[in-house]
Amino acid sequence: MSKAPAKMTKPGEVATTGHEWDGIQEFNNPLPRWWLWTFYVTIIWALGYSIAYPAWPLLKGATPGLLGASTRADVAAEIKRFAAANGPIEAKLVAADLTAISADPELASYAANAGKAVFATWCSQCHGSGANGAVGYPNLLDNDWLWGGDIEAIHTTITHGVRNTEDADARYSEMPKFGADGLLETAQIGEVVQYVLKLSGQAHDAAKAEAGAVVFADNCAACHAEDGTGNRDLGAPNLTDAIWLYGGSVTALTQTVTNARFGVMPAWTTRLSEAEVRAVASYVHGLGGGE
Repeated sequence: MSKAPAKMTKPGEVATTGHEWDGIQEFNNPLPRWWLWTFYVTIIWALGYSIAYPAWPLLKGATPGLLGASTRADVAAEIKRFAAANGPIEAKLVAADLTAISADPELASYAANAGKAVFATWCSQCHGSGANGAVGYPNLLDNDWLWGGDIEAIHTTITHGVRNTEDADARYSEMPKFGADGLLETAQIGEVVQYVLKLSGQAHDAAKAEAGAVVFADNCAACHAEDGTGNRDLGAPNLTDAIWLYGGSVTALTQTVTNARFGVMPAWTTRLSEAEVRAVASYVHGLGGGE
């Protein structure tokens, strides 16, 4: 596009802007008055809005505006209003026996809905939006529970968490690092892995598994039980089923035995109210895996 001097082609005809493209010239027509007035009004409106409402950012916060409006305050007021409305049912939920919540239609309905909201906000990041878990994060839909799956056990786990340092009553257990700490030789780890594969009904090396049974009895049975079915008091998983928190392949099991696992769950009492803890415990218990 070229820039040529503006010119008049004929007397009384609108001048051009001087812009030309392939012989096409641009006329310098004035903007419609209605468009100009609309534009001016929007400028005035914007200035008035920025004076009346919070608008201009400052070092700390923003200009408050002459009307003192605050969307944050509006949200806080709404939260307070709903908290007041839910106060009676939450008090009833806190006072109820955990095992009796499901028998009360009003409490069960409230706990299911409130618990779902709490789960989506605080728990889904680890356990998944559908509560089906991921590697290292338990699936809450099945009936395989490290620390117990009845509603009271679930409530305790949520309340105090697992292996955290913020709650003295957190669920706690620690598997030895059999390889990293030199408690077992590489060959012994390979043998006990084959034995665990045998326990869970997977393909395995029979000779190594036989030797691994001795290693298991001497080093693992104290927590996982002699038959490998685990111990919920210690958070020791059942090794005889097909459910694995960190994977049941040779590679995953070797990694587990060598370096151990140490999953941590926070204590939720510092983040959630007792009513919220009970609601989400009831929700998780009702997902299908609760005992």
